[in-house]
Amino acid sequence: QVQLVESGGGLVQPGGSLRLSCAASGIIFSIYSMGWYRQAPGKQREWVARITSSGTTNYADSVKGRFTISRDNAKNTLYLQMNSLKPEDTAVYYCNARKDDGTGLIYWGQGTQVTVSS
Repeated sequence: QVQLVESGGGLVQPGGSLRLSCAASGIIFSIYSMGWYRQAPGKQREWVARITSSGTTNYADSVKGRFTISRDNAKNTLYLQMNSLKPEDTAVYYCNARKDDGTGLIYWGQGTQVTVSS
């Protein structure tokens, strides 16, 4: 059974930082491309960042230079370091796993709430 479990969300002031984690089980983590998505109230889910199995990273323009995605294959864990947070970063953040070649199923976590407010 595949599980992706996000943690690390919370309430932070504008300009602050948070680090999200996504612990994976039930998959061979090292061969999966991993991503972060977010969904704000009343909006569609949007892509935030992705890291391939080989470590190549990509970011949405809205977070480039502020967020850093990383992975620890030994711990089967994905991270998202979020700095210089803005109120518009407020959303539920989800992690996502899919194979680099696009085959097979896509897996999602249950999400973790991030609220940026003073």
